[in-house]
Amino acid sequence: MFEDHERERFFQKLWESVRIEREVRFSLFTFGDSDLPYFLVMPADGENRTVSVRQGQVTISRAKILTPDNVQPEFHNFFESSDEFGAAEFLMSRTAAFSNLKLSNHQGSERIITDTVAEAVDQLNHRLDGEEEEHTAILSAPPGLAGFALFKYASQRVMSSAQDNLQELRERGFLP
Repeated sequence: MFEDHERERFFQKLWESVRIEREVRFSLFTFGDSDLPYFLVMPADGENRTVSVRQGQVTISRAKILTPDNVQPEFHNFFESSDEFGAAEFLMSRTAAFSNLKLSNHQGSERIITDTVAEAVDQLNHRLDGEEEEHTAILSAPPGLAGFALFKYASQRVMSSAQDNLQELRERGFLP
């Protein structure tokens, strides 16, 4: 029993170490694919004032037809280690929000800049504000937790879209 409490504290600490620095405010499509563009800012391993910035996009696909084969979520190009996937799997086991989803990460090249995480986030925010870009999120994570950062971002978008998706299903006559 004590072990379960320690495990939950460990996962809570992981969850809190990953931050969504710039939120987006749009719902995922109820049917079909939704694209979630992002910038991921992480300290470079072993260097204090150097960070890596990676631009990418998560695509979330909802199953069109439910079969026994697509009940579990699928993740493509998300996790860099089995530890990261284990943390995500632990959290998914406590929610039904991910059943029948396919999540795919398409990441661009990574660039190293000589700034702190906070400075890099500020620069990206300024750039996105100047472009009036409202659909691109900015994430930050410690080294080794890139996939977990993407998991947190995608899971929050799925959960925050649920109400709108249910309303759309009602409007289309699929729910009472």
